[in-house]
Amino acid sequence: MCGRYAITSSPEAIRALFRYGEVPNFPPRFNVAPTQPVPVVRLADGARSFALLRWGLIPAWVKDPRTFSLLINARGESVADKPAFRNAMKRRRCLLPADGFFEWQATGGPKQPFYIARRGGGPLAFAGLWEAWMGPNGEELETVCIVTTRANRTLAPIHDRMPVIVAPEAFDLWLDPGVDAPTAAALIAPAPDGLLEAWPVSTAVNRTANDSPDLLAPLPDRPEPEAAPPPRPKPDARRTTAGSAAAARRRPAKPEPDRGQGSLF
Repeated sequence: MCGRYAITSSPEAIRALFRYGEVPNFPPRFNVAPTQPVPVVRLADGARSFALLRWGLIPAWVKDPRTFSLLINARGESVADKPAFRNAMKRRRCLLPADGFFEWQATGGPKQPFYIARRGGGPLAFAGLWEAWMGPNGEELETVCIVTTRANRTLAPIHDRMPVIVAPEAFDLWLDPGVDAPTAAALIAPAPDGLLEAWPVSTAVNRTANDSPDLLAPLPDRPEPEAAPPPRPKPDARRTTAGSAAAARRRPAKPEPDRGQGSLF
């Protein structure tokens, strides 16, 4: 799944890639999380349009969003069949600008987060589905989810799923509601193996309150611990005693003090 991502390119660079008419100004975001407003590109009156939608899809038929599970991702293999996504896949496909995303690798202990981005940098386009929910009192809420697929070779050692990344030349095919769902579904596939690179990052990304460039920094290489010096062998008590006795035998005897008497020997 994709549960966090980042948008770090300038508004001008994103607008140049997606070619929407609006000129929005928004700050970089390094830890986009579910339920937050996220930039979306969709068709409005036949033209690409920028909008902010809440991340977490609510189908139009839901009675009470408070009792409905948050749908932040849609499995690409079943979007044409699942009631929660079927209508959106037919008529309300969209793109989500991003520069990278996070995945967590199971290590047997605490999961290790990785950041995945375009090799060489630059914005990406995630395939998305959006819906408009209307409440009983006329309130309206527009929401979105990210379509996912199986991981490519780059991501497979980290996680088994990844967002569907749409190439610029396929933007029109994905966005156009005149293109039927089976044709658009041909774009639901893993990204080319050489497109992305991944590196481990700090677990600070686990807290949604954290939102700074430091979250994208690679973890420093951890030096190998220095080997402890080998312990000195303990002396053998028997050898020490015997050695001391032998050394004592080799020492010359101290001469007797002269007491003014001759010696018979």
